[in-house]
Amino acid sequence: QVQLVESGGGLVQAGGSLRLSCAASGLSFSSYAMGWFRQAPGKEREFVARISWSHMTYYADSVKGRFTISRDNGKNMVYLQMNSLKLEDTAVYYCAASRILTITATNYNYWGQGTQVTVSS
Repeated sequence: QVQLVESGGGLVQAGGSLRLSCAASGLSFSSYAMGWFRQAPGKEREFVARISWSHMTYYADSVKGRFTISRDNGKNMVYLQMNSLKLEDTAVYYCAASRILTITATNYNYWGQGTQVTVSS
């Protein structure tokens, strides 16, 4: 079965950095676009970043210039490097896989269970 497993979340001070990882299995990884989404308590899940099978990237305005998405097709891994973290970045972060290039959550076929990122002052 398809599995996406996030790791790397934790507690970090504002202005600090974290690197999230997502390990994929059970799918032809290089043929999927990969995305990162996040959800804070009481809020809707929101798009963060996506990367195509050919390494084309796109970011939400709220994280542009601070976050970097990347992928390693040989290792079936996708990463989210988060720099200059802000209090409002606190959320559960999810990785997801899609057969089409999209930023719409409902178009994604597979989802991980999420990893908590908490930014403190």
